[in-house]
Amino acid sequence: MPGTALRVARRPRGFVGVKGPEAEAYLQRMVSNDIEALAPGDSCDALLLTPKGRVIAPMTVWRRGEDDYLLLTEPDLATRLRDTLVRSRFATKVEIALESHVSTLVLGREAPPGAVVNRDYGLSAYELVDDQPPDWMEIDEHELERLRIRARTPRHGRELDGRELPAEAGLDERSISFTKGCYPGQEPVARLHYRGRTNRSLRVLAVDGREVPEADAELTLDGKVVGRVTSSVPDPEVGVLALAYVRNEVPPDAELELEGRVVTQLQLEGD
Repeated sequence: MPGTALRVARRPRGFVGVKGPEAEAYLQRMVSNDIEALAPGDSCDALLLTPKGRVIAPMTVWRRGEDDYLLLTEPDLATRLRDTLVRSRFATKVEIALESHVSTLVLGREAPPGAVVNRDYGLSAYELVDDQPPDWMEIDEHELERLRIRARTPRHGRELDGRELPAEAGLDERSISFTKGCYPGQEPVARLHYRGRTNRSLRVLAVDGREVPEADAELTLDGKVVGRVTSSVPDPEVGVLALAYVRNEVPPDAELELEGRVVTQLQLEGD
């Protein structure tokens, strides 16, 4: 049994259903990725942005049918996501409502046809909605958090609080299409992508010692504050594994300091 069991975890989610004959066109002009490219059963990551390009809600868009979509987001963002979409609906023929489902995350396996692909943990993974694999071995939240941080995936309430541009959080790499038409926030996002640069970016750190730093703990280089910690978790390999926003002028191999503790910037696969 251990050799065949899938590694799974409950994935707390909020769900918003978007249905109707104009659902595709409406989502295409509201969110950051190319919804028209999805066939039934396909999914993609996307963002709902403010007109200034700040993140309102990250989501996974799953096309359940020709005119039927399910948006999977963080539990405390579902109502805000629904309300924002409803306010912008006007006369569009689309129904937008909160839905109740259970999501089970399966790690280390390619997504079967129709499953929701998950890109948050740095390895092949997918989500089953209202379904569960027959043989499974549950992963604890601590291990899941380690995988998320190593994958440099931002999380609402930690790395995302409404002040970030997608590029700062690394979300432009997987959640934005730069070839589709207009959507709220498209102009500043495209301008930054083609002609600008961010002042900071998310980096993965190893913090010396075993004590987990507080959120927003300051990182320094030569006595100057150059960043802040957003997430951290004990790690048997490096002491403490952390995510942090660090100013882009800081070299990726520079050794930082956090309240007298040595901080090493980790260069992971894909960096």
